[in-house]
Amino acid sequence: MNKQIRFLFFCLIAFSSLHAQVKLGGEIGFHSASVIEKNNIPGWDSTTKNLYSSKTGLHIGIILEIPISSHFYFQPGLNYSSKGRQYAKYYDSTGIAVTDSVYAKSKLQLGYMEIPMYFTYKIPLSSNHKNNFFIGAGPYFAFILNASMSNQGLTQKNDSSQSFSTNKTDLLIGNAVNKYKTFDFGVSAKAGFEFGNVMLSGYISQGITNFYTAPYTGTFRHQVFGATLGIWLAKSGNPPPKPVVKDTDNDGIPDKEDKCPSQAGLKKYHGCPIPDTDKDGIDDEHDSCKTIPGLPKYNGCPIPDTDKDGIDDEHDSCKTIPGLPRYNGCPIPDRDGDGINDEEDKCPDAAGTKENQGCPEIKKEEKEKINYVAHNILFATKSDSLTGSSYLALDDLNDLLIKHPELHLTIEGHTDNVGTAEHNMELSQKRADAVKNYLLKKGINENRITAKGFGMAQPIATNDTPEGKAKNRRVELKIAVQ
Repeated sequence: MNKQIRFLFFCLIAFSSLHAQVKLGGEIGFHSASVIEKNNIPGWDSTTKNLYSSKTGLHIGIILEIPISSHFYFQPGLNYSSKGRQYAKYYDSTGIAVTDSVYAKSKLQLGYMEIPMYFTYKIPLSSNHKNNFFIGAGPYFAFILNASMSNQGLTQKNDSSQSFSTNKTDLLIGNAVNKYKTFDFGVSAKAGFEFGNVMLSGYISQGITNFYTAPYTGTFRHQVFGATLGIWLAKSGNPPPKPVVKDTDNDGIPDKEDKCPSQAGLKKYHGCPIPDTDKDGIDDEHDSCKTIPGLPKYNGCPIPDTDKDGIDDEHDSCKTIPGLPRYNGCPIPDRDGDGINDEEDKCPDAAGTKENQGCPEIKKEEKEKINYVAHNILFATKSDSLTGSSYLALDDLNDLLIKHPELHLTIEGHTDNVGTAEHNMELSQKRADAVKNYLLKKGINENRITAKGFGMAQPIATNDTPEGKAKNRRVELKIAVQ
């Protein structure tokens, strides 16, 4: 423990020599120390608490002062501080007859090595800064050096004589029960006056941690009120005077008249440089667009945008026609020249109509051909095998799909109500797939064809007659532009 104290002391002394403005001082003072105890012992507050009182202690040590700014300072220190409390109980005449005790006293004495760390603000009281009012606050860290309990007692014997006794016991240090903890932590605040090299201050400190482990549930925290006399060992005086510079920027304009004393400027701008309102690096006297950032080659103006499409001419491939960034400033292309741009044209390479999403219009006869094909797709009874007469119609459908690559075909298979619903659903799907597979073999892309079976769920005629059932056994073809 003594090695640690000497090391800290050495560090503070060594640090004070590193910078001319760091000052080293000594401090001594007296204080009133008490213990704030809280516990769950029945009757403690009413019978025992008032028997404890504060004790007078001494603190002595050193302090450093490290400037942070013109008024703020960091002031760490290292000092010895005596803490603890007193106990005294006096017995009345009735009690003496029974117990033969006149009084019992004890004093808890704890010695700590503290490291206070104040952040202090100084208010000058004189123009030479020798006299100041200061106020500061900060945490402190402490570790215990010694702990003892002094006891006194006075008893009265039967022959009316009195006997005085006294003893002192060293207390245990550590983290176990009935021991005083090695380390303590708290906060401190101080205020006072500085007259040259002399400091007079008052302070208060409050422990935050529990410094004693009692055999019962309770907390023990130090509280100290004190006064301190300090002496700066380094000579106190005026801060080094700032050099008086009449014209700091050497622009021929005295600092008192110069609104920009650290920047060379012109008299007509009150000592400041020529303004650059838009901050583009081109001063206003050479900037044709003073409020809009620009480039030197355009006399301080931005790069032009002739067609006002938001794309400057240096990056616009169509400078006179408004366009989009993704087309380098040009409009959206229309490859087939049908007046519908390629992004909205389903058939960008074939002229079409707006109503048909840019694709060629499907003629009436071609629509009729699709209906003809649908009515001529036939299957063997209770089978998904196409009849021979169906292939001619399907070949016509294939030619139409090749001619119109924009068309997508949906094949819907339907049945009558003969057989179970499950069987008819499976059969209708197989028949729709049979038509699809034929077209795929002819070279039509699969993603243009959808086959769907609906079984007997969507009849178009009654299933009560042979004619109605025949109508319901059908394949429907639907085309769409996608």
